[in-house]
Amino acid sequence: MIRVLVLGAGAGGGFPQWNSNSEACRRVRAGDPSARAATQASIAVSADGERWFLVNASPDLREQINREPALHPKTGLRSSPISGVVLTNGDVDALAGLLHLRERTAFVIYAHPRIFGVLEANPIFRVLAPKVVSRVTLPMGEKQILRGPDGEDAGLRLVCFTVPGKVALYLEDEEKGEDFGTQPGDTLGLEISDAEGNTRIVYIANCAAADGTIKDRADGADLLFFDGTLWRDDEMVTSGEGVKTGRRMGHISMSGPQGSIAALASLEIGKRVFIHINNTNPALLSDSAERHALEAEGWEVAYDGMEIVLT
Repeated sequence: MIRVLVLGAGAGGGFPQWNSNSEACRRVRAGDPSARAATQASIAVSADGERWFLVNASPDLREQINREPALHPKTGLRSSPISGVVLTNGDVDALAGLLHLRERTAFVIYAHPRIFGVLEANPIFRVLAPKVVSRVTLPMGEKQILRGPDGEDAGLRLVCFTVPGKVALYLEDEEKGEDFGTQPGDTLGLEISDAEGNTRIVYIANCAAADGTIKDRADGADLLFFDGTLWRDDEMVTSGEGVKTGRRMGHISMSGPQGSIAALASLEIGKRVFIHINNTNPALLSDSAERHALEAEGWEVAYDGMEIVLT
């Protein structure tokens, strides 16, 4: 069995975004039930309901923990059922929440060397004392047993793989050409399975293209979380809320002949869920034509507090 909690469904900035006065964000603030608020993307997974592993640590992590009873302290004066955090990229919305976990309760960080390099280059992350918060480097394509700070097998297996993407915005180097210095390991996808290998989750929340590797990993998954940042590649440009296309930001769009809905349509997947959805994406609105279109293709949109149990 694997239990999954969606801690946050939104992309960077969440929904509503603090500085956005768009109609959609106004609808959230007005309490419109068709415009559901979303914190920044993260999930928590557990094989036993007691030891939990976070996928990314969003800036909203403190709020997310307080909202989820499963993540509340259970023993002693200070404790946490959070055994570890798996990092998939170096974006602010994937790392900043680590700073909420600085009160010297032990857990394990799992990441690619590229991402550990980001942490090491930023002195603020030294508040995560190495004697308390251990670090495990993830090998690509190899099965990793997830263990908490006590070293015990938590009943979950992890396989990491690189996906088409882009280096974090604050690390871009325009002198290095169109890829801005992007290297393998800057964006990861995850396969998470139970110890017996009976249940498999694939998590790809940042992705620039659904290439053959992506399709091979996603095919046959019991549950797929996939990058739902934008509905259209030029969405932010045409709405006037940005100057970059999805491709420029390292995100595939949901719609269109090259979009994820079409690219993954032929795969055998138990449950398809979009996550990391930008506040400009009309699919966030449950009464939108875009939401109805993706649901007709067998997709769902993640929401904060969504719980999925796979047996």
